[in-house]
Amino acid sequence: MSTNELPPSEDLRAIRYRFDGPVAVVELHRPHRANAWNGTMHGELLDVMHALEHRNDVRAVVITGTPPTFSVGGDSQALGDHAERGSYDTGLSEGTARPGGDLRKEFNEDLSWMFGYQLPIIAAVNGAVAGVSFALACFCDLRFGSAPAKITTAAPKLGLPAKYGLSWTLPRLIGTTRAADLLFSGRVVTVAETADWGLWNDVLPDGESTLAAAIEYGHLLASTTGPQAVAHAKRQLHEDVLRGDPAASVAESKELLDSAMGTAEYREGIAAFIERRPPNF
Repeated sequence: MSTNELPPSEDLRAIRYRFDGPVAVVELHRPHRANAWNGTMHGELLDVMHALEHRNDVRAVVITGTPPTFSVGGDSQALGDHAERGSYDTGLSEGTARPGGDLRKEFNEDLSWMFGYQLPIIAAVNGAVAGVSFALACFCDLRFGSAPAKITTAAPKLGLPAKYGLSWTLPRLIGTTRAADLLFSGRVVTVAETADWGLWNDVLPDGESTLAAAIEYGHLLASTTGPQAVAHAKRQLHEDVLRGDPAASVAESKELLDSAMGTAEYREGIAAFIERRPPNF
């Protein structure tokens, strides 16, 4: 599909979505397979995220799984097919468009497009997560986790290398030593065990409260921050990880400040601050 039209949720096979006011909630939805990742899920996620990105009524996207699981990673049947074929197939059709990926070439790949996505993406890891689906959560901008949820990179136990950029994201999130542990061993840990590793914005007691906390954070952004301000901050954050040039970061921020101060968004923010009222962005 890969158009700007939002497909009806009920017409999708592996993804569901709904709106909680200005927060879009996107579910990995293959409950009969513990929300296992396959080409259909991948393609439908791209279609839905592509359609959501530039909607004026959406301020944040929460990605979660149909309870009680986030996603157990690659579907075992698909993994078996790869073994029989002797090669990897993403399952995507030729020319599938990635949302957000046109910002810069470093973001124009599967999952890395999330760094170039205009809206903040929040993971609500409400249950077990593994492999490629763990990589998906790590590419989100923020992560909320359910304390008892199990986590594994899975790959080394299947005779596979690190999946979908986990060798890039994990060291930056939790440090090289802990990343090496998870990437080399594939051992199972829980969200609670990793609560102080820098992976989570908050750890909640169960899946339901995890999703509620992620949605609440999306509402916080929608009610208190300017949409362009957040979009610029997200781009600055992810580009500066690659740039490694603090002076260039400061110089660009001054240019952005100069431009922002001429916008209606800034005028409303200042007026709300002076009048001691919530902003109406």
